[in-house]
Amino acid sequence: MIEAEWWDYDSLEEMAQAVAGDVGFIVESALDARGEALIAVPGGKTPLPIFAKLAEAKLDWKRVTIVPTDDRLVPLTDERSNVRAIAGAFLKAGARVFPITSDIADYKLAGNSANAKLGELKFPLDLAWLGMGEDGHVASIFAGPDLEEALSAPKGRHAIGVMPDPLPEDAPVPRVTLTRSAILSARTVLFTITGERKKALLEGAIADGHSSKLPVGRLLAEAEQPIDIHWSARA
Repeated sequence: MIEAEWWDYDSLEEMAQAVAGDVGFIVESALDARGEALIAVPGGKTPLPIFAKLAEAKLDWKRVTIVPTDDRLVPLTDERSNVRAIAGAFLKAGARVFPITSDIADYKLAGNSANAKLGELKFPLDLAWLGMGEDGHVASIFAGPDLEEALSAPKGRHAIGVMPDPLPEDAPVPRVTLTRSAILSARTVLFTITGERKKALLEGAIADGHSSKLPVGRLLAEAEQPIDIHWSARA
């Protein structure tokens, strides 16, 4: 049984304030305990106001490394690049922002490269902060030919390349994603989602557990830690 705690908000502004506070506390606790913090954060529009508030926190950012949970295989200058948005929010605060993509065109090789890069960091993550798509994908763990590899990758395999099928209309490109083992080894797993449709989708995926047909349900079915879900009715 997946243990999930829901936090409901009336607005994205209210959620941003609360989540920024929670993530700041997680980072500060990691710094106190281990002298450094490693967090993975999502792409998309929902986290952007949270990033803005979090970057204002008085933390020792130079000891914080931030990686994207996933990224598109596009140039770092491309607006579709997740690490571009993350860097825009946190570099000025002094954090180390760690890209997981490269200029390798072959998505499988790009995944191998990302995994090798991430091997330089000290896993497990202190935080895996996730979003979810309306198709139930999480990070870039999508339905398609690479789903099972993303879900069954062994411990120590932090990232793979994926080709969603069908490709999302807003960004029809292959991606690199953290694996289920990398995500669920995190000390804390947190979701931020908005809207009634996504809430219903995630509730159903959690209830279905191992029998879920959605990537997010399949991922969470193996979770051993409680999952914090922050949800705003309004985007």
